Order: sequence, then structure tokens, then C-alpha cells
Amino acid sequence: MDAEFDALQRNKTWHLVPPSHGQNLVDCKWVYKIKQKANGTIDHYEARLVAKGFKQQYGLDYEDTFIFAKLMFRMCHDVLEEDVFMQQPPGYEDKNTPHYVCKLDKTLYGLKQTPRAWYARLSTKLQQLGFHMSKTDSSLFFFHQVYVDDIILVSSSNQAVSALLHDLRTDFALKDFGQLRIEVSQCADGSLFSSQSKYAHEVLDQAGLQNCKPMPIPLAISEKLSAKDGEFLDDAAATRYRNLVGGLQYLTLTRPDLSFAVNKVYQYLHQTTSMHYSAMKMILRYVSGTVGFGLKILKSSSNLVSAFSDVDWAGCCDDRRSTGGFVVFLGSNLISWSAQKQTTVSRSSTEAEYKALANATAQLIWNLGCLNRELLFCGVIILVLHTYLLILSFMLALSILRWITILFGNELQKNYWTSTSSLLMIKLVMASPRFSQHGSFRNLETISTCASCD
Repeated sequence: MDAEFDALQRNKTWHLVPPSHGQNLVDCKWVYKIKQKANGTIDHYEARLVAKGFKQQYGLDYEDTFIFAKLMFRMCHDVLEEDVFMQQPPGYEDKNTPHYVCKLDKTLYGLKQTPRAWYARLSTKLQQLGFHMSKTDSSLFFFHQVYVDDIILVSSSNQAVSALLHDLRTDFALKDFGQLRIEVSQCADGSLFSSQSKYAHEVLDQAGLQNCKPMPIPLAISEKLSAKDGEFLDDAAATRYRNLVGGLQYLTLTRPDLSFAVNKVYQYLHQTTSMHYSAMKMILRYVSGTVGFGLKILKSSSNLVSAFSDVDWAGCCDDRRSTGGFVVFLGSNLISWSAQKQTTVSRSSTEAEYKALANATAQLIWNLGCLNRELLFCGVIILVLHTYLLILSFMLALSILRWITILFGNELQKNYWTSTSSLLMIKLVMASPRFSQHGSFRNLETISTCASCD
């Protein structure tokens, strides 16, 4: 606590002022955390002063708060534009003026505008260093991406990375964590293989399932999870459930075969029962038998961008909403995938499929913009949308262009087509109904043959 308070004082995060009538005074509290090493031993103890931002009033002490992702960084260095008043930290009240309040000059954890202020400062610094912000993804700055609480640096030169880190350290307190926990290796055929086998072992070790009996599939076809089935877990078990599901969600970065099952168990973080815990353990048992699975990236000269879409109509027993999913390929390489519950209830399977295909189309168009604008992808790009319902083919053929115009606007769409040198063709392909039977063991086993590297 002393070290954190001294750091805030050195940073001149606030100055004391006498209280006045009409001030909106924000409370604060100390939050404690034990930082652990990779082997589970204690690294150090951490105390953090957090403002109770939920007591802020819109228009008075904060305005815009939108941020593209949740950022948790050392965000106590950014200038605060609004007038925010906070009580003095508990246990560190000034002896001469204990009744004074803190007028914040810099952002602090817990304030509503802190993440936005941090991102604005970081993006300004990066652009000063010569980076350009992507028009497709505001978190993409050409060769690096900001996500969650870390920064990814990608370069063909180690010297360029070192020079950038040196420049950033002049303004930011950085800690180099080394390489990500995504392992990339080269296969015998020259292709690349990315996996998270080491991280998967860590998750299994955390769950105590290193030597468990593996399962052939992550989720039983006949199993329908519900918020009403099973007995509610105590606080300790519920916390353990949330931690393990969070670990599984990180595994889906290289494991699209887990996306649907993890999405299902993720929906019950707020109200967990024994049935949900058993379903989560089944996913972990499947992971234990497929630790070496990952993504194989082949050398391909094909510019074909294709997507497959499917939906689990009214699959949720609680609200009867459907879960839609899609996978996007660039040539023969899988580049994007998603499994997510739809926001509205579909009254027919056709309506649910149509919504899923609309989401897949939006993802295809986003991929096209990223390929052309940021990655300077040249040549003819063909977008192929796969569906297995004949009625959807006719519906989409009549309305897909109108839907794109509504999504992007006439002027933006016109400027987009004239600014790109690639030729866009949206082609509807009838896929066999067997592609929708995603739950059988035989189909999953067939797909899995492409998910490992010898």
C-alpha cells in the first residue's frame, strides 16, 4: 500500500482542495491481489487504489466512455479533462487537512473515462512514432495490435522491435512478457502449426484433470443445458467454474472445435449449477485427449475467401434463442470463426439461418476491407457464402446487395468500391446438409484430422 500510494504521489495524480457545496464526491477503496508465478508460488503482493466510478454522474464528471476493448494497464498516467473529486485514500488522510478532498489531475482505476483516456494517449503516441490506425479495426496500428491489457509487436526485424520498445518506455512503464503462450512450429511439409498445448496443460493442471479419461467430443449431442437443472454451487465452486471457463475461452484462439461448447458453458457464469460444472469438465476431458490440436497454416496462392454458416435453432431451453456460428477461410486456411447466441428469438429455422448468414456476410466484408486496406492484398477476391437451404439461396440472392447498402450506407459503399482495386463477387453455394450435423463423433473425428501436425 505504501509503494502504491508513493507512486501515485510521485505521479501527481491529485492535489488536495477544500470541499465545496454541490461537489459530486467519489469514494475510493483499496483492492488487494496476490500475484503468482507460473509454478503457482507467490511472486508478490499488490495493493491498488480504485475509485468507485459507479458514483460518477454523466455530464458532470465524465462524458464519453466508449472503448473498443477492456483495457487494464497502468492507467494512472493520463491527464484527466473533467473535474473529478474523490475522498482521500483510507489510511492515508493528510494530517493537516483531513477534511480536504482530492481533485484528480490524472486518471485512476475505476473511473469511467480511464480506459478511453489511456487508449487516446497510447494511439496518439503510436501515431507520433509513425504508425497508422486501421480504418477497419481501431485496435490495429499496422504491425501491432492492442488487446485486453497487452500490446502485440509484430516485425521482421528484432532491431525494429527493440527501437519501438525504447521509444514507448520514454512515456510508458512497460514490462516485456516475452512471447505469447501460442506456440508456432514448422511442419515437415513447410506449413506452420499454431497451438496452445502448454497452456492447455496448465488449465488441466488447474482443474486437477491431467490424468483423466479423455472424451471423444466436447459436448454431448443430447445434452441441453438449462439454468434450472442441477443444484446451485457454493461461492468457491462457482469461482473455480468461472476461472476454468475463462481458461477454456482463451484456448479457442487456436481451437475452433471448442467454440460452440465453450460458448454454451460461458452463458451460466452468473448462475452456475452442478450440471454446468459437469459439462465444463467434459470439455476439459476432451481437451486432455486433444492437447496437441491447433491451426495448420498452409502455403496457398488462392485468394478465395469463403464462409460456412450454421445455426442451432432454439437451442437454449431457457429463452429459446438460437446459437449461430460461422467459419471463414482464406484459400484453405481458417482465419476467423465464431459461435454466439443470437440477440432475438427466431420463429423458424429459416429465420435463424438467415440471421446467421447475415453475420457471416458482415464478417466476410470486414475481412475484405482488412485484406485490401491494411494488408495490401492484391488480385481478385471472391467471397463465397455457403448455405444448404434452397430457400435461403433465393432470399439472399434477392436481398444481399440491399442488406449491404443498409449496413454501410450508399455513399460509404460507393466510396469503398471505387477505392479498392479488387473485384468483389458474392457467390451463393449450396452445401450438403451434412455440414450442419456438427455434433456427431464421426464428423468431428474427420475434421480433427486436419487439426494436428506430425
